[in-house]
Amino acid sequence: MAPDTLHEEGMKQRRRVLGDAHVDRACANTTDLNRDFQDLIVRYGWAEVWTRPDLGLRERRILVMGTMIALGRWDELRLHLRAALENQMSLCDIKEILLQQAIYCGIPAANTAYHHLSDIVGELNAAGTAINHAPAARAEVPA
Repeated sequence: MAPDTLHEEGMKQRRRVLGDAHVDRACANTTDLNRDFQDLIVRYGWAEVWTRPDLGLRERRILVMGTMIALGRWDELRLHLRAALENQMSLCDIKEILLQQAIYCGIPAANTAYHHLSDIVGELNAAGTAINHAPAARAEVPA
């Protein structure tokens, strides 16, 4: 894919996952200092990785949230929690992710993640954003 096409496809995917408001802020905050880094994120992360066909957005969201909890990257977790809830990922599913991470990343990490989730749910409720509370339909996967 040509560099311009990669950037265009990456921006579409970034907007699809994180929403226009976040992407517009990131673009507005692009400077000569971070321009190359922003381009790398768009082309490599969003165009090359997030558009690959073998995992869907839901699976990628789950992986990112789990990784951010494991690494203690709370600002990035908040970004992805908000985007997931705004795009109708179930609050029930996010709670399951946090419970799973409590076992593998530790109770303190999950506790911090729950505090961030609670804050974001409160912010979204105050803004009148509908939150999906139902669990997603699950397909049984053989062990």
